[in-house]
Amino acid sequence: MILASGVFSTTALTLAALALVAYGLAALPLGRDARWPSAALAVGVCAHALWLTLDIGSVGSDRAGVRLGFAPVASLTVCLILIVHTIESRFVQLPSVRRALGLAGAISVALAVAFPGEVRALGSAWAPVHWLLGVAAYGLFGAAVLHALLLDAADRRLRLRKTPMETTQGLPLLQLERLTFLFVQAGFAVLTAAIALGIATTSRWRWDHKTVLSIAAWAIFLALLSGRHWRGWRGRQATRWLYAGTLVLLLAYVGSRFVLEVLLGRSAA
Repeated sequence: MILASGVFSTTALTLAALALVAYGLAALPLGRDARWPSAALAVGVCAHALWLTLDIGSVGSDRAGVRLGFAPVASLTVCLILIVHTIESRFVQLPSVRRALGLAGAISVALAVAFPGEVRALGSAWAPVHWLLGVAAYGLFGAAVLHALLLDAADRRLRLRKTPMETTQGLPLLQLERLTFLFVQAGFAVLTAAIALGIATTSRWRWDHKTVLSIAAWAIFLALLSGRHWRGWRGRQATRWLYAGTLVLLLAYVGSRFVLEVLLGRSAA
């Protein structure tokens, strides 16, 4: 991993190691009554967020620019999803997802260490805002997908008449569905702002893969929200649109950068 020398490098590496260990502990197959794995997940989230602030944001270093690449952005997206889960868990307990989230956090940290990307200067004064909005949209749609997976699992159990009123986490289905689409609506608003800002501030418009896939994902999410509002889409019909839109959005940056950086061994703007 390419980092500045001295204290910054040591601190960043220590935080990455702490996050990796904490996530590993959180992913252990222990009973739901055990409390310390949840505490380990919270420690992992804090260490992960601080590490990304130092490494991607170059806070505390003399680097000019931010670290971009498929792995840093994917790691930041997972971190945002975990932050949302940590905040939400203060109000709604979802213990069944703790192991999966711990594993996802550990993988995202390991990927960002193995594939650090490159430090790039952001081109304009609006570029950091555009970039942050894009990553925030990734995180919000990622949180929506997490809730949609729980919703689909609960729907399957309901069809088998195993849980007639609630999910296995004790969360009412209607509340889980409402939370899912609150994240979709928030993600759509942020993605719209990111695309609009990019169009308004770019000096040279390019119909590249990132632009085309981002707009395609935006259109899918617009169709999902329109279908839900006007035609009452619910359940699997709605979650399939969510999964499709999130996959296309993921390919817009993370997927294309993975192909360029790992498969083709090239850098990209």
